[in-house]
Amino acid sequence: MVVNRKIKQLINRTEKSSIWSISVLVVCLLILGPFFSMLIVATDDSGGLWPHLMQTVFPRYVFNTLILMFGVGAVSLFFGLSSAWVISRYNFPGDRYIEWILLLPATVPSYIIAYTYTDLLEYAGPIQGFLRKTFGWDSANDYWFPEIRSMGGAILVMSAVLFPYIYLMVRTAFRLTPVSLHEVASIHNRNSYFVVDLPLARPAIVAGLALVLMEVISDFGTVEYFAVETLTLGIFNVWLGMNNLTAAVQIAGVAFIFIVSLLYIEKTARSKQRFYDVTQRGNEVPKRSSSFFGGGICLLICFLPVFLGFLLPVGILLSFVLEGLAIAEFELLISSTINSVVLASVAAFLVMFFSITMVLVVTYKKHPFLKVLTEICSTGYAFPGVVLAIGVVSFSGVVDSFLQHIFDGFGLNFAGFLIGGLVLLIFAYVVRFQAIGYGAINSGIKRLSPNLMNASFLLGRGFSGSMIFLAPRLLRNSLLAGGMLIFVDVMKELPMTLILRPFNFETLATYVYQFAKNELLEEAALAALIIILAGLGPVILMNKSQKK
Repeated sequence: MVVNRKIKQLINRTEKSSIWSISVLVVCLLILGPFFSMLIVATDDSGGLWPHLMQTVFPRYVFNTLILMFGVGAVSLFFGLSSAWVISRYNFPGDRYIEWILLLPATVPSYIIAYTYTDLLEYAGPIQGFLRKTFGWDSANDYWFPEIRSMGGAILVMSAVLFPYIYLMVRTAFRLTPVSLHEVASIHNRNSYFVVDLPLARPAIVAGLALVLMEVISDFGTVEYFAVETLTLGIFNVWLGMNNLTAAVQIAGVAFIFIVSLLYIEKTARSKQRFYDVTQRGNEVPKRSSSFFGGGICLLICFLPVFLGFLLPVGILLSFVLEGLAIAEFELLISSTINSVVLASVAAFLVMFFSITMVLVVTYKKHPFLKVLTEICSTGYAFPGVVLAIGVVSFSGVVDSFLQHIFDGFGLNFAGFLIGGLVLLIFAYVVRFQAIGYGAINSGIKRLSPNLMNASFLLGRGFSGSMIFLAPRLLRNSLLAGGMLIFVDVMKELPMTLILRPFNFETLATYVYQFAKNELLEEAALAALIIILAGLGPVILMNKSQKK
């Protein structure tokens, strides 16, 4: 009887384990559905539009995208490397505060900074108005002033808010550089920055640069406002302007090739590089004391990107709010805020729930196929929002048609479950931001002892009980970090929300976009500030985790 009871318990545990594995498989297939849909749509006939695009606008899309990537990458590298080097290697007044202040520009979406800089630097703005009044100029023909709505302007504003990706990773890499290697460089009279710090930090540099370039390719709000024709803007124009989904997906394939090629080249280039430090003493490189003049230079290096990417745009928005200009449609602002918070909360919960389930099942049930599948599911962040929107729409159309066919068999009318509803938008968020949740949980579980779940099993708690009651407590920091990052990203997300939202449904991002597009930045100032404030929590959390 005892043996039979144990056999039944084992069978029940195996069945429950299979249910978890099957559930993960179903979720993975749903997340991968938009990607398969894009592949299928890309093989269709574009009705002769693709050859026409190749002869006319497509080369310009590719050229502008490459120029924008190169420009933003170069400026972001300059800001990120210089500030990370100064913070990691020198003591100067206020360095402990500037260390986390340098992360603040990451809270400002690039489309918001584009709107503020345009209001500041355009012909009717305060700077050009001051110049005309001071020097007696009557019109634009009397003087030359750089045009902010241009390729150069897009490079400046995007670099000002994207450099923290590089700064954060490179700062950590510099601090982990062994002091023994610096001593070897000093013995051989070599510059430690070029022969030690930069080579060792190269993986972190390229990882941060890859994130920056993915954001550049994904950006829609800035390039659309500045009329810079990139691949992302081309996808939007071809899909919604020319009503040709197939050609839009084919352009999206080119955008994804850019990202995959970048990551593959870097991985291949450093695949055989190894660096070791065998000393047993303290490895951290001590900071140097700076003189009064040197401290001023350090402050200037760190202050400039923060001023350009945070202080100036936030100051402009605050001036509008304090002057009472941001009060046009207060009820719409309240409803947009509620919509954004609800959507971001639901998306963050679903992504983290799916992520912890995937990671735990793959880690402790050791399914090689599911492991590969879950990793593929976590590549959605590499796709621009416009690209994923195409896949989500095409896949959801197939699902709705399938459900309609089932409902027809029962004589019921089915008006559509996904297309045109909030479920479609939330599904798109899950597909895009699954990478963040999966990465957070995966990094967290690697810090846990592999025997914890086995101990839970020995104490009589099954796999389901351990997943529900034990794992969330052990991984709460990872859950919190991933959830906060997803919450902020959803709050800032513009292109997918703009395309997939239901009619008459506004979020803070679309609220800001609608008013700013109509040259009414004052009306959008308060909403823009709310989006920026929402990003402060993850910034503080990231800084604390980096210190640890």
